[in-house]
Amino acid sequence: MMRHALTRLTRLCPGLPGLCALALAALAGAAAPAQGQSVIRNAELSARLFEAAEELRDPMLAVAAARLRKSVLAMQIVRTPSRQGPAPVGVVPQTRLLSWQQMLARALEMSDGNETIARLADDVRFAGTKGVASGQVYSISTIAGSGRDSYPPLEYVGGDYAEVYVEAQHKDADLNLFVRDAQGRLVCSDTDVSAIAYCGWRPARSEFFTVEVENRGTVASSYSLITN
Repeated sequence: MMRHALTRLTRLCPGLPGLCALALAALAGAAAPAQGQSVIRNAELSARLFEAAEELRDPMLAVAAARLRKSVLAMQIVRTPSRQGPAPVGVVPQTRLLSWQQMLARALEMSDGNETIARLADDVRFAGTKGVASGQVYSISTIAGSGRDSYPPLEYVGGDYAEVYVEAQHKDADLNLFVRDAQGRLVCSDTDVSAIAYCGWRPARSEFFTVEVENRGTVASSYSLITN
């Protein structure tokens, strides 16, 4: 069963080499982060896999995304950004980060009763969780179309790798991410057209950094912000 699943994904790889490599690793059981591997990066990669699964309507990719997302453990906290632009209207905030269970349910929905997908889903469902929650926290907010949120400065330790990730609930949102140092200088940004954005950098010294989230899309959305 696993051999057939991996063979099918391999056939997709000429068109999606990066995502297929992730999916193959996930289904082979290598998705859980080893010590020192980024949990926040896994959140981003699982979201990209899930986006591809939805676009291609491929339940195998959705299963791989779920397996990778299962390694993402973070504690939910409350953070209130200052808002520029209109207030979001008609948006119900999500209660938590998109979960591996939701991804798995979508995979089964797309599979139309395929037994191989059902068995792979069971493998993910009953697999142990190797993620580590220490250091990673996430908050949930809403943002209007063309809106911009600024968060109170976050302190990062010099020499340690710093990460910020945002993930919109609405697939038509276009989130951009900006990180600025205490002097207001831009140290990292992600402005790709996507509902997700990631920034990683290594501060030269311990200081505070400001995180800004911009929605270049026209639709309002709930979104999650993960930091370490």
